[in-house]
Formats: sequence, C-alpha cells, structure tokens
Amino acid sequence: MDRHTYQIALGSNLEINGQPPAAILMAALSALGRAGCEIAAISRFYRTPAYPPGSGPEFVNACATIVSGQGPEEVLALLHAVEAELGRTRTHRWEARVVDLDLLACGDLVLPDLEVLAEWRNLPPEEQQRIAPECLILPHPRLTERGFVLIPLMDIAPDWRDPISGKSVAELVSALPKAEKAAIRPVFPAN
Repeated sequence: MDRHTYQIALGSNLEINGQPPAAILMAALSALGRAGCEIAAISRFYRTPAYPPGSGPEFVNACATIVSGQGPEEVLALLHAVEAELGRTRTHRWEARVVDLDLLACGDLVLPDLEVLAEWRNLPPEEQQRIAPECLILPHPRLTERGFVLIPLMDIAPDWRDPISGKSVAELVSALPKAEKAAIRPVFPAN
C-alpha cells in the first residue's frame, strides 16, 4: 500500500465542554492517530487573530504532517469526520468554530488541475467568503497567503515548495507583512 505525506492545518477559537482550543487541537490529533494516521510532526501552537478580522475570538492554530495510506479525498473525509466528532457544525464560511482541520498539501500534487487551482487562488475575497469549492483543491488555494497557516507550517516543513510559484514556506513567510507576522504568537510547544 502506498503511503502519502500530507500537511494539515488545525485551528480552534471556541471552547466545548470546558475544553480550551489547544486541548481541542490535541484531541483532533489523537483522533487522527486512532484513525490510522501517523502523526509525523506537529508545529508549535500559535495564538492568531480571527480571520476575517473581527469575526470572533482569537484562534489557536497549528500544523501537522501526517502519513496515511489513504488518498487525498479519503483524508479530507477523515478530517471532516474528526471535526464532526469534536462538535464542529458548519453554518457559514469563516465562522467561529470548535475545530477546523484543513488539508493543505500532499507533496507537489495539484488537484484537480492547474486551471481550477488558479481560478480559486484568484477569487476575490468577497467571493471566497460566499462560496466553497465543490471538489478537493490541492494545494489549499489560500495556503500561500495566510500567515496563520504559513508560520506554523514553517516549524515542520520550511522547505516544502508551492508547486505553482515554486516558493518555499520559508520564502512565503518572509514575504508576509511584518504586522501580520507580529500578531501570530507562540502559545507553547505541542510536544
């Protein structure tokens, strides 16, 4: 069986059953491990402003590298199942949430194709908030512009390269505005 290496993003900005966001992220990682994913690396946890600004309390964000024999669509379905198990409900995009698990990348794989990825990367922000893709898009179309993803990803995969721009995570982080980077603060190491 082929095994694939995936980069995932984790986020939470709501408590549930008295559990704070960092504990919820740890519970998500545990659930992925129980489901057969090897947790190969975990970033530090970071406090980050809610996105879009003013949409809720601060988030705790992290990234992880997981290894699985499942394909990308199955891994995405697993991430959604773990979200539901932990109490996530989806009412509208970019809302405050108990847990958010995003499939960021699988090596240099591009899904479904370059044209669709380019279309979603170039979508205006008001459209991004209004509509969601109907198919899995890899790498995640917003990955290259979100500091709250890139900075944790830098901890575990600084050399991963966006297959479209060819830029590494380290290069993408260095291009972020200083104010955005300054607003992302480590909480504690995950392990």
